[in-house]
Amino acid sequence: MNKTASELQRRVLALIGRGMDAPSTDAEFNDLAQAVFAFQFAHNGIYRAYCERLQHTPQTIQHWKDIPAVPTSAFKDFAITCFPVAEADAEFHTSGTTADKAGKHFFKTLELYDAAIRQSFVVHLLPDNMRLPMLVLTSSLADAPHSSLAYMMGRVVADFSAPDSGYYVERGALRVEQLVRALRKAEEARQPVFLLGTAFAFVHLFEYCEQQNLKFNMADGSRVMETGGFKGHTREMTKPDLYALFAHWLGIPSARIVNEYGMTELSTQFYDQTLRESRQTDHKLVPPWSRVMIIDLNTGQEAASGETGLIRVLDLANLYSAMCIQTEDLGVARDDGAFEVLGRSAGAEVRGCSLNAEALAKS
Repeated sequence: MNKTASELQRRVLALIGRGMDAPSTDAEFNDLAQAVFAFQFAHNGIYRAYCERLQHTPQTIQHWKDIPAVPTSAFKDFAITCFPVAEADAEFHTSGTTADKAGKHFFKTLELYDAAIRQSFVVHLLPDNMRLPMLVLTSSLADAPHSSLAYMMGRVVADFSAPDSGYYVERGALRVEQLVRALRKAEEARQPVFLLGTAFAFVHLFEYCEQQNLKFNMADGSRVMETGGFKGHTREMTKPDLYALFAHWLGIPSARIVNEYGMTELSTQFYDQTLRESRQTDHKLVPPWSRVMIIDLNTGQEAASGETGLIRVLDLANLYSAMCIQTEDLGVARDDGAFEVLGRSAGAEVRGCSLNAEALAKS
């Protein structure tokens, strides 16, 4: 790790370490973002070629909003790194299929990733500092070594869980009977539990409850973190409908359910403010070490507050890959500085934001 990288990592870790409730000023964020951009421009050949084609360089960029965004699709075609892939400490893969190959995000170190997980998770999911049994409806890292979600779950279970925690997905299948037994045991002991998983896994649980005519009344203090996770599945459900099922089958109200927004290409996760505000809300505040913009599909420029566009994330914890990521998810900015995730964009692409082999061949 060279001196510049070490200093930038120290600065980003210091910003993360201040916590969620110590906002960074625009000037402070801009200074660090421009330094990270210069580092990535110098050490990431693929990204540099892309930026030069757009005629955006460290000398021409005046503000963090002008830093070129890497579309998530680029991670399927290129190793987006500032270091040799052979030196990667970890690599996470997107959920690709035969027709849609997986993207790969390589990490020089997981120190920044771990720091970002811990700071956001505690504030949004454990504001009362309770240590609860975590019933995890995802694969473990041992079962899915290249899953960023499995890694995240492993970190929070290791750092924040109580005894009787466990994983209830094995080889891609929900261990629903074992999960039901764990829920019944906790219910009878009046032990609050913390359920974490994908929306699709929870739907599977609720379908089983309906088939078996099972209902639970989980103890006060129980809570849920759901990640969405319908991608690649045929059945979809609205957020209100899903949350109604938690209340119906588990007795957990919507004011105890938090949606998490994250992706393989990022190092930072974003959460609804529900537990912090003691009411269900779709608003996600942005950590001080990141910024979120909503981009108008037609103009490629930032959309006005309240207008729908594609979510663009600047994540300083992505120091060794690409800081500015253009997602394929629709969102809307709110006046309080928060944003909402509205769903997938069905393949829409922001005007002027394309990083693929054909485009680079023309540069």
